[in-house]
Formats: sequence, C-alpha cells, structure tokens
Amino acid sequence: MQLLYAKNRDPKLDLPKLRKRYTASINKSYELYLFSLLLFTKAAQYAQHDASKRTAKLLPSDDDKLFKASLAENDLLQSLVKNEELLRQYRAYKLDARVNLDTSRLIYTDFLKDPLYIDYLKKESHTFEDHKAILLALFKHCINNENYTDALDDHFFNWIDDKSLVVGAMKKTIKALPSEDSFFIDYQPDTETATDFGQRMLELVYQEDAEYLEIIEPILKNWDADRVAVVDMILLKMAVCELLIFTTIPTKVTLNEFVEISKVYSTDKSKDFINGILDRLMKKLQKDGKINKEGRGLIN
Repeated sequence: MQLLYAKNRDPKLDLPKLRKRYTASINKSYELYLFSLLLFTKAAQYAQHDASKRTAKLLPSDDDKLFKASLAENDLLQSLVKNEELLRQYRAYKLDARVNLDTSRLIYTDFLKDPLYIDYLKKESHTFEDHKAILLALFKHCINNENYTDALDDHFFNWIDDKSLVVGAMKKTIKALPSEDSFFIDYQPDTETATDFGQRMLELVYQEDAEYLEIIEPILKNWDADRVAVVDMILLKMAVCELLIFTTIPTKVTLNEFVEISKVYSTDKSKDFINGILDRLMKKLQKDGKINKEGRGLIN
C-alpha cells in the first residue's frame, strides 16, 4: 500500500524500482526483528552488571546480599546469548554496534520496579516456567518502555508499521526458548508470503490499475472517483486484486483486513466507506461469477 501510494505521488517510480523497494522493506522487517531480539537480550543481561555493582558495595543491603542474576544467567536466555548462528546474524547486520550499554541499563533499571520481577527475585529457586514468564514480562515492559522504543526509532524510522509483526515474532521466540541453533530462519521472509503474495499483488495492482478502477467506479454511485481519498482508492484496488486473484483467501477475510488497514492509514470515515464499497463490490463480483475461491469454507 505504501509503495503504491509512493507511485501515486511520484510517477517516475516504475515497477522495477518498486520491486527493489519492496524487497528492501521486507528484509528491513527481518532486521528489525533481530535488533529487537538483541536489545531485549542485552536488557536481560544487564542483571549481571547489577549483581556486580551490588557485590562491590561497602555496605550492601539484605536485598543486595540475596540478589542473583537469574534473569541473565538462566538457561533460556543463555540459549540466545550462546547461539553462535544467531550471533553471526547479528554480525551480518552489524547490530551489536547499535545497542549501547546505557540503553540496556535504563531499560533494566526501570524493570527493577516491576512487581513481577521483584517477586521473581524473592524466589530461592526457579523453574523453566518461572524464567519464561519473567522473560515475557521483560519483553512486555520493553515494548512499553521509552528507552526501548526510542532505540527502535533511532534505527528503524517506520518500525511502528511492523510493530504487530515483530511483537508476535518476539513472543513466539520467547515462548519457544530454549532456542534451537537456526530458529530465526522461521522469521526470515518466505517465498509464499513475500513473493507469491506480496510482490505479486504489488505487480498486479500496478499493471492492472485501469482495469481495477473500471470495476470500482460503477460501485461508487454518487461518488466521483477523483474525490475518493488516494489511500482509500489504493486499498480498494488491492482488495479487488485479492478478491479476483488470490483464490485461497476468503472474501470475508479480505473485507475485514482492508477495513482494519483503513483505520490505521486513512481518514476517520474511511473504515465505513471501505466497508460499504467492498461489500457491494463482493456481491457484484460474485453475481458476475468473477470470484472463484478454492478450498472448503472459502466461498463466503
């Protein structure tokens, strides 16, 4: 959608340039995931610095004496810290230099106040489930922590567009700990999603722009196509493409997804407009026999 909008604003953007930008954006999403994982890991590892500082105090408190760097030293986190294949990924994207100790300190220090971490520290021993729960709590804290999100902003200016994707991937990663050597492969761009669906839709909407407009215009009724917001028209064309071409995606899913996208990227009234137009479009295309879905339960 963003690339098609860029094309609308800059007619000089041809399909090869759009493909190149698309591939770069897909790879950037994977890099964002790796960066998020490294930043999270470094924040947890700061518990070891905390332990060293407490030990070095001339007059340590009772809490200082009892403190253990379990957040950093448990087997689940260590499976990330010692994963050589993952470390090679970090080096390949030159991520280590982007995570500084001060950011890790600020995230960790704030997490020290979390009641869940306080309770975790009070336990004399921990189960795998205890470690997993506190690591999930740490990530939840991270994604709501200004220092963490500022670090993402500094290196990925549009990371918020991929927030839900990365948050889901991070939670899945933590829940699956201890990690296997090449677990991150599951989060690399796959051909079916990135190429067979994403790139193909980009190409089709670019190439069939006039045809999709012809399908949409009669449904607009009292609306002049030129008066429709640019983003709304792009979303409608993408939806038409998905309805006609991608036979394994249910029509209801198409409608719901594009309404949700309009809530984020278009005007306040767009969701109702998109919902109404797409509903009429689907009924018209189904009546004309142009929507052919494959698989059980995909017709409606």
